[in-house]
Formats: sequence, structure tokens, C-alpha cells
Amino acid sequence: MTACGVKPTRQVAWKRDNFWVYGVVEPLSGWHFEQEYAQLNSEQFQSFLDALSAALGEDIALIQLDQAKAHQAQSLRWAENLIPIVQPAHAPELNPTERVWQHLKARLAGEHFTSLAQLRQRLRRILEELCPEEVASLTGYDFILEALFYAAF
Repeated sequence: MTACGVKPTRQVAWKRDNFWVYGVVEPLSGWHFEQEYAQLNSEQFQSFLDALSAALGEDIALIQLDQAKAHQAQSLRWAENLIPIVQPAHAPELNPTERVWQHLKARLAGEHFTSLAQLRQRLRRILEELCPEEVASLTGYDFILEALFYAAF
């Protein structure tokens, strides 16, 4: 109870759990590669880069990155088949992967999860169902496809 006109105060410690999904897309073919990690940091990003490089095999990939600290860490070791390109700050619309993240968020909108494990399971299912044609339609901006064509990728 408090005096009239005085709002009661109480400390609240919201419990928040989270995870990160790192991913890349190839806008022309719709090929995509995602992995889940506990954090967004340079060590986890290095693990993603190593897994991506292995998944690509002999293929070469341009990877468009935002300016997150984890993406620009000096300690990162770039495999020869990965070429980083850093996009301008505050320009997520230039990165085709952002369209996939928007699509995933829209698919999850309105759903209720009682645990993080439930959300992870649902997200994995959505990613497994994501076909190359759908990814290509989401990410195949004309200006990106044209740039890839002229770069001979």
C-alpha cells in the first residue's frame, strides 16, 4: 500500500533467454545456410565461418556483413573461399539475408512459446521447409543479381 497518488515500486528482474541464428543466402539459386549459436561474438562467428567454408567446399562466396563488432574482429580467420564485404552502417535493406529474417519473424508472429526450446524447434522446422525458390524470391533484388552477374559470381 502507498499514499494516494504515489505509485508503488518494486524491483523486477525479467528472465530473458535468447539464441542467435547466423545465416547466409545465395540470391540467384536460393541456397541458404544457417546455424544456431548461443551468442553473437567473434568466437561463435568464427565457428559459423568455419562451418560455412566447409559446407561450400570448392565454391567461393561473397559474404555481405553489417558492421557488428563480431563481424569485424581482428581475430577472425577468413578461409580462402570466403570473401567478406562490409555494408554501409544502418543499411540492412542492402543485405538479402535480412529479407529472410523478416520472413521468419512474420511466420512466427502471433505464436506463443512456453519455452525457448519450443521456439528453437519451431524455427528449425520453418528453416527446413524453406525451399530455394522461396529464398530466391525473397532475396533476388534486381540490383544484387545484376552486381553478381557483372562480378561473374
